[in-house]
Amino acid sequence: MANVLIVDDDAALREGLAETVADLGYSPRLAASGREALAALSADDIGCVLLDLRMPGGMDGMEVLRCIRQQRDAPPVIVLTAFATAENTIEAMRLGAFDHLTKPIGRLELDALLKRLPQRGTAPSVQEGAESGTLIGASEAMRRVQKTIGLAADSDATVLILGETGTGKEVVARALHQHGARKAKPFIAVNCAAIPAELLESELFGHVKGSFTGATADRAGAFRAAAAGTLFLDEIGDMPTTMQSKILRAIEERLVTPVGGKPCRFDARLVAATHRDLPSLVASGEFREDLYYRLNVVPIALPPLRERREDILPLAEHFLRVEARHGAPKRLSAPAAALLEQHSWPGNIRELRNVIARACVLVRGDTIAASDLDIARSSDVPSRDDLLQGDLPSAVAKLEAAMIRKALAACGGNRAEAARRLNINRQLLYAKMQRYGIVEPAASAKQTPPVGKADG
Repeated sequence: MANVLIVDDDAALREGLAETVADLGYSPRLAASGREALAALSADDIGCVLLDLRMPGGMDGMEVLRCIRQQRDAPPVIVLTAFATAENTIEAMRLGAFDHLTKPIGRLELDALLKRLPQRGTAPSVQEGAESGTLIGASEAMRRVQKTIGLAADSDATVLILGETGTGKEVVARALHQHGARKAKPFIAVNCAAIPAELLESELFGHVKGSFTGATADRAGAFRAAAAGTLFLDEIGDMPTTMQSKILRAIEERLVTPVGGKPCRFDARLVAATHRDLPSLVASGEFREDLYYRLNVVPIALPPLRERREDILPLAEHFLRVEARHGAPKRLSAPAAALLEQHSWPGNIRELRNVIARACVLVRGDTIAASDLDIARSSDVPSRDDLLQGDLPSAVAKLEAAMIRKALAACGGNRAEAARRLNINRQLLYAKMQRYGIVEPAASAKQTPPVGKADG
């Protein structure tokens, strides 16, 4: 790869990149527009393209990328933009970009990138268009997630999304569906932890009329209801072991057997998610090793919000706009914004959304102050000195109340999940909440949609 085509409508950036490319031992070729770029590709032996995303003249970088990648023996394309978003990152990677980088790009980074470029080869086919998603975040961790979504969107490979409760695993699953070739087909989501074990098989595989008491009509089940679309199995780590073997067989054979019925083929793409540590569950015998490897074909690890603090305020602003519905959204004061950035967010994005929604309801004015954000109380843990003051029952009560508040915040107000985390039954949790005067955050848990209807 000797010739590098630099496509950018900004002359200064174009010349600066050309100088760097030349210093690195390559021959720069320059184009000021998409049409010039395509002409240069047909007239010269180009080994790589550095492509600006935003260009005037009726042909932006995404259109140029699409045209290049439709050619046989297309050179690798690196997309450069000063305005990276989740949508253009995912779409660029889906269309076949080798990488998607934000300007300015450093000399060492460019050198390392050019050295690891593949040889030219046949370009993959691509699907036209992509729907906008709501996957918000410009942190490096989230950009890695967005790039993986773009690379995997058109594949039929099973994807396993890993992340703490409230990190947005279903949003990632929907982005995979919306940006992929199956986007016009159904998206069916099933929360495996929310369905009683005795009903899960019927919910997933369906049943025939009369197969058990209450089966008054045939039911397709989630696998077949997803048709040629996407089936999202959320919290698969909580699935009973008896169901795990049936799921494994369904994946291996691409067949499901309705309760009381005969095997049927399904064509859905499978995406699974869990907040559990599956390797640990495999080691303890609580999760089948063979199923884990069947699911973990394309893993996507979602970072917790505390590890992507630069995304906190963009997410908060997004939720302010969502809550506004009509009219101008409320604003965050500087101290309020600082408090949001400092909070540890044990409940991740779900907790942040609840905090913003609560403030929007309770604040009459157009500005949300730090004192309006009800987050300090939920994250407070009694200090050692505080616990050692007084008698033992009062210390135990303080610690119990703090742990319950933290668990509820982490679960977005889902009391069943909080009880599981605390390793107590729900009735005991309810009794302790009443005793300590704890009101959980507004529950944000979505109900699993009926599997007989498309949700996408």
